[in-house]
Amino acid sequence: MTGVFEESLRKELNLLSIELKENQINQFYNYFELLVEWNKFMNLTTIIEMDEVITKHFVDSLSLIKAMGDIGTKDYKIIDVGTGAGFPGIPLKIAFPDLRITLMDSLNKRINFLNEVINSLGLEKIGAIHGRAEDLGRDPLHREQYDFCVSRAVANLSTLSEYCMPFVKVGGHFIPYKSGKIEEELGAAKHAIFLLGGSVEEVKTFLLPGTDAERSLVKIVKNNGISKKYPRKAGLPSKEPLK
Repeated sequence: MTGVFEESLRKELNLLSIELKENQINQFYNYFELLVEWNKFMNLTTIIEMDEVITKHFVDSLSLIKAMGDIGTKDYKIIDVGTGAGFPGIPLKIAFPDLRITLMDSLNKRINFLNEVINSLGLEKIGAIHGRAEDLGRDPLHREQYDFCVSRAVANLSTLSEYCMPFVKVGGHFIPYKSGKIEEELGAAKHAIFLLGGSVEEVKTFLLPGTDAERSLVKIVKNNGISKKYPRKAGLPSKEPLK
């Protein structure tokens, strides 16, 4: 099984010009096994077939390299908001070990899973924290402390920006992973992004390797410090997105 897994992973990552050492392949395989095992008793993902996990979770997560070409050479401080089962944060940490990563999720049982993965894989300079973005975005330990904020969470871009922009340093970036056509969503979110101190720098659109699934990485730069009124209290960003 590991031979087939390694061949599939290397083949797809070759399309992103990412090369892994043997121990990194083993870490990805162990992560896959833990994901499948824990998924039997808690809802982590609907994707559990090996080929699909490789493409739709691992490779999709690592496609961030398209928007961050120097990700493999820096020790950027990154927060992954709404990480769920650890995507994209854990694949990024495995592939680019120098990154300093914080995984954030609002469900404590997911944090338990993430800590098990971190410990089992022997990952360093990575931690998982339990909390809501609206609360942690006001915490001085996290507010405007990160070079990059990433998120594959399912939310409209206006809401996601209010969750994520408070974590980003001035001069840093928020990069959400989006699926399908995003022009309309992006247009609707531009004023919200402006209110949160940011502007859209570029959008990288591509097909996920081996599929016809369209993906977009929206690179949003933080130009100014954010108003103290953001993020609003828990629940408001999703109920009443900024316009």
